[in-house]
Amino acid sequence: MTLLKLTRRAMLAAGAATMLALSPLLAAAQTPPGVLIVGQIAEPKSLDPAAVTAVNDFRILMNLYDGLVRYQDGALEVEPALATSWEISEDGTVYTFHLRDGVTFHDGSAFDAEAVKFNFDRMLDENHPFYNTGPFPLSFFFSAVDAVEVIDPVTVKFTLNAPYAPFLSNLAYPTGLIVSPAAVEQYGADFGRNPSGTGAFKFAEWRSNEAVVVEANPDHWDGAPKLQAVVFRPISDANTRTAEMLAGGIDLMVEVPPVALSKFQGDAYKIYEQAGPHVWFLILNAKEGPFADKRVRQAANYAINKAALVNDVLEGTAEVAAGPTPPAFAWAYNDSLEPYPYDPEKARALIAEAGAEGAELTFYVTEGGSGMLDPIAMGTAIQADLAAVGFDVKIETYEWNTFLGEVNPGLEGKADMAEMAWMTNDPDTLPFLALRTGAWPDQGGFNSGYYSNPKVDELLEAARASTDQAERARLYQEMQTIVQDDAPWVFVANWKQNAVTSDRVEGFSLQPSFFLLLDDVTKN
Repeated sequence: MTLLKLTRRAMLAAGAATMLALSPLLAAAQTPPGVLIVGQIAEPKSLDPAAVTAVNDFRILMNLYDGLVRYQDGALEVEPALATSWEISEDGTVYTFHLRDGVTFHDGSAFDAEAVKFNFDRMLDENHPFYNTGPFPLSFFFSAVDAVEVIDPVTVKFTLNAPYAPFLSNLAYPTGLIVSPAAVEQYGADFGRNPSGTGAFKFAEWRSNEAVVVEANPDHWDGAPKLQAVVFRPISDANTRTAEMLAGGIDLMVEVPPVALSKFQGDAYKIYEQAGPHVWFLILNAKEGPFADKRVRQAANYAINKAALVNDVLEGTAEVAAGPTPPAFAWAYNDSLEPYPYDPEKARALIAEAGAEGAELTFYVTEGGSGMLDPIAMGTAIQADLAAVGFDVKIETYEWNTFLGEVNPGLEGKADMAEMAWMTNDPDTLPFLALRTGAWPDQGGFNSGYYSNPKVDELLEAARASTDQAERARLYQEMQTIVQDDAPWVFVANWKQNAVTSDRVEGFSLQPSFFLLLDDVTKN
């Protein structure tokens, strides 16, 4: 039997799982050995790593592609990948990478220094012939790159316009994954549906709203994966995902709803938890409407009972957030900050002082998405808390990719607040892309609430240019103090990610990066 037929049989078995879940008298579905069925929270937007922003998509991409460097297993420190070594100039502006020789892309074309240059020029050079295969929303990660030069086939040099401390970490992030130039040239804007990388798995097929199938790459430079194939199934409804896991239609479920964790006790399942750099927050529209007034933004932080959200809705699987930086970045975290306490009386006083009593608010909520925890239940509880202090809150609910299409271009003229979650690799990433004035949506960033504070901008620019970690920490901690007071967001929760597998799965672990690395996984 061919592998493609095998994975289709797996899909039929998984598709039957919903029916099986409805009848406790039926035996659980049995997915085939060697083929891992993963229950994802949403359909991917694209399989082009330069074109996407969601961890949901990244979890697939990290198995199809490699970067010059990668995160060490169980850590956020980098180690060699497609580059075997590198040197950094004394002034921190020149990085010279020595590349792994003899590596080929899945389409048979060669990986070399020209391929590396193609990848970064495609993202950063508006005159590149394939720049129109974007947009590339996280090209911000490499805005410090002035030039990429081919020294010889296995040596490539990056010249930065200034020292940029997160550069290596950003290269390990999915935006830095290396795609096949030949495949981009062949498919153009459709490359995201026809991906080719150098990773442990090769793309097999994508059936919209049904499955993305990847197959083992036996020639991977770091050794062939142990699985024959992986099937990523989009199952946006958390209850349906849970039912399919219980029925045996999927082997691995990510982002298990906290209320469902108790269903997976016993020898038939394995539950995994891993702390990571996650923050769940509400973007507030600081440009127009009630939240243009800092007092009203602070009032929202006092009005929402975040401890109740964490303990009751999230079943204790998170901690209340104190500010924009997750405590997982221990060296940069400002542990002197305390979360806004639940104080509805203070909230009412601030609202009255600002003349915002009875203000009507439009609130964007998503059905589910990367790191969004239990967004509908959380949104409903937040709506009730805000109503209790006098706001009139109207919820608009969207599917995840539609939600991103509404929120990322900015809330101006559309909404007053929106749910959001970020999982990042460096303390620079989230504030630089979502709190800086230069990151307003019309400038290509994700500051969808249009927050602006020149001092915050100054601190962020200085922190990313410093090569002294202690100085970077001081700058980030000062930034956190200012941002907490300005309250451009409601700071809600820092989550511990989770997953559950069947007892047939071995060798799986969660990563602090929140990505899925499946090359060492087996399934009997």
